[in-house]
Amino acid sequence: MSDRPRFFLTTAIDYPNAKPHIGTAFEKLGADVQARYRRMEGYEVFFLMGNDENTVKVAKRAIELGKDPKAYCDEMAGNFKEVWAALNISFDDFIQTTELRHHRCCQKFIRKVYDRGFIYKGEYAGLYCEGCEAFKTSRDLTPAGECPLHPGKPVSNRSEAGYYFKLSAFGERLLALYDSNPEFIQPESRRNEIISLISTEGLQDVLISRKGETWGIPIPFDPEYTIYVWFDALLNYITAIGYEDDAERFAKWWPADLHIIGKDITRFHCALWPAMLMAAELPPPKRVFGHGFVQLRNEATGEVQKIGKSMGNVIEPIDIITQFSAEAFRLYFLKECPFPSDGEFSWVRFREKYNADLANNLGNLNSRFIKLISDNFGAVLPGTGGRSPEVIPNSPDLPEFVARFRASVEALEYDIALKTLWEELLAPVNKYLDDKAPWKMVKTDKDAALPVLFASVAPLRVATILLKPFLPAGAESIYNSFSFDIPWSEVRYEHALETVMSKDDLRVLAPLIDGKVKPLYPRIS
Repeated sequence: MSDRPRFFLTTAIDYPNAKPHIGTAFEKLGADVQARYRRMEGYEVFFLMGNDENTVKVAKRAIELGKDPKAYCDEMAGNFKEVWAALNISFDDFIQTTELRHHRCCQKFIRKVYDRGFIYKGEYAGLYCEGCEAFKTSRDLTPAGECPLHPGKPVSNRSEAGYYFKLSAFGERLLALYDSNPEFIQPESRRNEIISLISTEGLQDVLISRKGETWGIPIPFDPEYTIYVWFDALLNYITAIGYEDDAERFAKWWPADLHIIGKDITRFHCALWPAMLMAAELPPPKRVFGHGFVQLRNEATGEVQKIGKSMGNVIEPIDIITQFSAEAFRLYFLKECPFPSDGEFSWVRFREKYNADLANNLGNLNSRFIKLISDNFGAVLPGTGGRSPEVIPNSPDLPEFVARFRASVEALEYDIALKTLWEELLAPVNKYLDDKAPWKMVKTDKDAALPVLFASVAPLRVATILLKPFLPAGAESIYNSFSFDIPWSEVRYEHALETVMSKDDLRVLAPLIDGKVKPLYPRIS
C-alpha cells in the first residue's frame, strides 16, 4: 500500500431519466475542487460518481422511449460522462447501479443486515411521492399538500407490504455519533436539522423493498421482492470499492472521508445511511456535506425559481460551455454560488462576471505581462534570477493569506476563497499597474519598468497555484507561460509561499502570434 494519506470522496448518484442540468453540475464541481486540491497536496484520492438506475422512474422513461431499460441506462451514462468530461471533472470511477458488481454486493449487504435482525416483514400505509419514490409525512409537505420538490404532482395514499429496516432502533446511537463527531454533518444548519428531527420526532422504520417489479435487484432471501431505491442507491459508496468482494481494497478506502450531497437528501445520508452501516457492523463515513441549490433569476422580473424538469426551466451545462467555456462555468458557479447555501444563475450575471473576472482581470493580466516582456525585453527579465521581487503595496501577508485560503477550500467555502483571491491578491496588482503604467514606462525608461513587471508577475504566479483546483486548464496555461522553477505537475499550495520564482532570469515562454497574445479568456460583448 502507498504511504501517502488517502482521501475517498463521493457525490450523490443521479437519476438518468434526464440529462444533467446546471444544479447537478454544481455538486460535481464542488467535489472536483476537493479531489484536485487533495491530489495536489499529496493525497492518494479516490473520487467516485455514478448514476442511480434501479428506480421505477428510470424504467418508465425507458419504456416511454421504446428502449430496453438497461440499454437506456448505458446510453444515459455515456451522456453524463460526456458532460462531466466537458467540465473537466476528474472522477476516478463512475458506478452504474445496474452493474453486476453493485447487484452482487447489495445482496450480500442486505443479507447481513437481515441475518443480524434489523430487517423484518410488515405493512405500511401513508402518503407517497412518485417523484421522490418515498413515503412522506404531513411535515414534509407544503400547505397545499404537495411535495416541495415536485410541485404540481400530488402525493397519493399508498398501502404497501414489504420488508422494513429498523431505523427506529438507531436514534440514540446516531445522536451519540453526532455528539462524538461534530464534523460528521456539515454545514451547521444541516447538523441542527438532523439532530432536531431525531430528538423531537424520532425515527420511523423504513420500507426497503418492492413487490412485483421486474426492474431492480432481487432480495436474496425473498426473490419476489426487489430492493427499494434508498437501500440500493446508498450502497454504491461501498459496492464501488469492493464491499464483500475485495477485502484489501475495501479496507484501504472505507470509511469515506467525504460524501457531498444535496441538502434535500441530507436526512437519508446522515440518519438512514449511518444506521445501515451500523447494522452491518461497518464504520460510518467521516463527513457528510449537504450543499445548497442553484436557482434561476429572471432579470426582467427579479423572480427566482427552482431549477427542475417539472418547472420547464432546465439549463444544461453544455449550453453555457459552448457559449463561454468550461473554465468560465467552473469559476462562476464556484465563486458566485455559495456551496453551503443557495446561489443564483442568470445569463446577464454570468456574462458580467465572465468579462469582469476572467476576460478583463485574470486573462488581461496574463496577456499584458506576456506582451510587455516579450516586446521590450526579448521575453527575458534580466537580473531577476534567484531574486525575490518587491512586494506590491496593499498586498496581503502571504503566509496568512494562503493559510486562510486553504482553510476555506477544506471547509468547502469556495466562494469565500475565490472572492478573497480576487479582492485581496489580484486587486492590488491591477491598482499597482494602473498607478505605475509600465506600458508607458517601457517607452522612456525600461530599467524602471523591469522591477514593476517582475513584482507584478509574482502575485499572478501565486494566484495560479491557488486556482489549480478551480481552473485546472487556465491556471496551468498561465503558469506555464513563464519559466517558474517548479513543474506544474508538482505544484502545491506551499509553493505559493516561495518568493524566488526562478533560479535563472525569468522568461516568458508563451509565444506571440503575429505579434499578439492569444487571449486565454476572450471578452464577450
